[in-house]
Amino acid sequence: MSKQDLEVIGQERAAACCPGLAAEPLEDERATELAKVFKALGDPVRLRLLSMIASREGGEVCVCEMTPAFDLSQPTISHHLKLLRQAGLIDCERRGTWVYYWVLPGVLDKLAAFLTTPRAAGVTA
Repeated sequence: MSKQDLEVIGQERAAACCPGLAAEPLEDERATELAKVFKALGDPVRLRLLSMIASREGGEVCVCEMTPAFDLSQPTISHHLKLLRQAGLIDCERRGTWVYYWVLPGVLDKLAAFLTTPRAAGVTA
């Protein structure tokens, strides 16, 4: 069974505490918080890094495996990873000389729930 096949338990509760974009107008504080996340995702390198981390079997990846995928220096990759960490999307741990990264649990589901708009009954795409 892959991660995509797992049922998310308590998603209704998460939606109730954090209403989606179409549920009600955003408060200033929540808009500022979300803008940081979307700003971090607004860069193609950071979006690719997040995808590399999120899609990795086992849930984590070493920076040494990500750097060769880009035509960028290691310090530049580290800077992009730092911005993803500051946005609350990923976390990391140093193990010897390498740093391993993983997506924080539930963060992508929360973003997806925020962007999902409720469908009216009987409406099809």
